[in-house]
Amino acid sequence: MSTFDEVIEERRKKRDALLAFGMEPYAATTNATHTNAEVIFHFADFKTANIAVTIAGRVMALRLHGGMAFADIFDGTGRMQLFLSKETLGEDLFDLFFNNIDVGDFIEATGVPFITKRETEAVGVTTWRILTKSLQPIPVEHFGLKDEDLRYRKRYLDLLLDHELRETFVLKAKFWDVTRSFMKQHGFLEVETPTLEVTTGGAEARPFATHHNDFDMPVYLRISIGELWQKRLMAAGFPKVFEIGRAYRNEGTSPEHLQEFTNLEFYWAYADYRDGMKFVQDLYRTIATEVFGTTKFSARGHDFDLADEWKEIDYVTEVKTQTGVNVLTATDEEMKAKLVELNVKYDGDNRERLTDTLWKYCRKNIAGPAFLINHPKLIAPLAKTRPGTDTVEMFQPIIAGSEVGRGYSELNDPDDQRARFEVQRALLEAGDDEAMMPDYEFVEMLEHGMPPTCGFGFGERFFAFLAGKPLREVQLFPLMKPKGEGETDTDRL
Repeated sequence: MSTFDEVIEERRKKRDALLAFGMEPYAATTNATHTNAEVIFHFADFKTANIAVTIAGRVMALRLHGGMAFADIFDGTGRMQLFLSKETLGEDLFDLFFNNIDVGDFIEATGVPFITKRETEAVGVTTWRILTKSLQPIPVEHFGLKDEDLRYRKRYLDLLLDHELRETFVLKAKFWDVTRSFMKQHGFLEVETPTLEVTTGGAEARPFATHHNDFDMPVYLRISIGELWQKRLMAAGFPKVFEIGRAYRNEGTSPEHLQEFTNLEFYWAYADYRDGMKFVQDLYRTIATEVFGTTKFSARGHDFDLADEWKEIDYVTEVKTQTGVNVLTATDEEMKAKLVELNVKYDGDNRERLTDTLWKYCRKNIAGPAFLINHPKLIAPLAKTRPGTDTVEMFQPIIAGSEVGRGYSELNDPDDQRARFEVQRALLEAGDDEAMMPDYEFVEMLEHGMPPTCGFGFGERFFAFLAGKPLREVQLFPLMKPKGEGETDTDRL
């Protein structure tokens, strides 16, 4: 038997001892009268009035000294110290605690708040009971979990031991709360659109495919938050709509990309990309101020202030300035040669991918805040063309060398949209599995008529940048490859 197995076996014996004493080791409820935070807040009043409280939580630290014991318990709202003595509890109840309670157990304790000899706020326990007996030990709190794979795989322990990490997710919830409130305050209606689609529209990405048994047909998890559906709502007469939800892309993992993530998309009838830029600038500044209390941030080697003037960067001009290549007039071979010269790897050799790869090389040098505008028509199949050019009315907020959103004046010319879908179809047939699937029912909707519309979307990548963390770190439970048979994490705890 391994040392770890011996630890678990010893804890099982302690569990059985608690049960033999008459304590249910896996209680269904507690008799707590206050949270730890409430006791901490009202501590002086409770102490002065000699008011007994009952609190509950997980034992995070335990110190045993003869006829005394100290335990720190955490209930998610705060941390409180318990003081237990044989004199107060009696021999049986004290020895039961002394011999059978471990760090990681959940307990309930009743007593009066007092100040210890070391000037620490504590509760002098007059009675206690077990709530949940833990069989596996938790890591030592001071050291936490250091192995990255283990941190994500046992996220519940990572969150328990890392206060800063827990606070990240409190901030993330506030991030979406502020976003939702901002949208509603500006007259946008929150909607829900399908997550299973026959064609994946609204972005260019490889989808997750599955099969609909009842209809006997392939379907796909959406890669955008209902872009083509929300635009149908514009035709239906809704002036402003938005959705916050999950999107899925069957692509690689990086500090900025995951296969599953939360996005917001909004659509605004009778507005264009210029209106959208002003709105998004105000939205981003509001998020920064209300969630983080500042507009100044550092991320990925860049410092930026969202309160600064957001300069406009012309896509074609910026790429030419940094690389010498005009992506509108250069040949495919010239773009490939430049990428080789720059030692930049590129996937796919069609013009759209080459253009996008050149831009991605350039963007890392831009701290922002800025708006990237005037994108080549080829890379934006749903955006309205700028009159007399081969570029579109599109905008992307740029911070810390990356895009953190995308919006445009939506294309509402059905013939133009059909033609651009045909270009995407050709790319798909040529093997580009990230090209956009044509949706001809959407074209039919445009033939009925859609008003001038601005659409925009952004995701939790923006939150990750403001929080200064990789995207994977700001997901509660990032996808993990299952362990192989017989694999164990216990030797890394």
